Amino acid sequence: MKRFSISDIESFTGIKAHTLRAWEKRFNLVPPKRTSTNIRFYDEQDLKMLLNIVTLNENGYKISKIASLSSEQINHLVAQMKADWNNDAVQVLNLSEATLRYDEETFSKILSGCIKEMGLVKTMDIVLFPFMKRVGMLWQTSTLDPAHEHFAGNLIRDQLIIAIAKVKKPIKKSPKRFLLFLPEAETHEIGLLFARYLLKRCGHDALYIGQDIPYSDINKVIDAFKPDYAFMVLTSLNLGKDVNKIIGKVMGNLGVPLLVAGSLISEFDIVMNERLIPLKNVCDMVDFLEEI
Repeated sequence: MKRFSISDIESFTGIKAHTLRAWEKRFNLVPPKRTSTNIRFYDEQDLKMLLNIVTLNENGYKISKIASLSSEQINHLVAQMKADWNNDAVQVLNLSEATLRYDEETFSKILSGCIKEMGLVKTMDIVLFPFMKRVGMLWQTSTLDPAHEHFAGNLIRDQLIIAIAKVKKPIKKSPKRFLLFLPEAETHEIGLLFARYLLKRCGHDALYIGQDIPYSDINKVIDAFKPDYAFMVLTSLNLGKDVNKIIGKVMGNLGVPLLVAGSLISEFDIVMNERLIPLKNVCDMVDFLEEI
């Protein structure tokens, strides 16, 4: 069984270490176990209980009230909340827990339930993008393994591909042509697939050439396809902090406006260019694609 330090628990639950210690000292909430050398740690059951406590706390229950409940009562209350697909905070935690356990059935059930209740666009905006950002942070702190990120990403990718296939493309009088790609060293396709879904829903034409495209190949595709816009997503922290350098390399091989989305766009200051259109969130993306 995997062991977690208090810093791992802090990263996973969002609750500061000093708060966790205060809960333990005052209410005896989830006291950690100790190794033979007296090192404190938490196991997976402890993490699950703390996630349930956080879920209740974020939904209006005071810690003093939670501490008076039995484990069975806590689990029952959380189970009721998990059935509320519109509760985005709860569903993000649910997806995180399912990812930790590699629980494909539960993960898929949560994802399908959210999409059925809220639609794909809202689910991406308030559940999946925040969840993927959270997973990336947990991976950076080694709370989750890279395999966890791939597990979640592939399940979301499958749902997006299904959604794209189901969309009946409307007839548009003057559809625009988009080239969709990820530049060198970028492999996270979720945002790009979502853009493909939105474009098809809006009646535009899209050529999707996928991930990790060499800079020198972009110009060749531009010449052959002749798009009105190019679209890329920057998400991977492996790209480094010089996002503007990456954008500059891409634009050096383009002669058309470039739309750029992804978490890195909202986290760093982007040097503006008349041919550059940064999209900082889902609303920006939806609004632009529906208005052109």
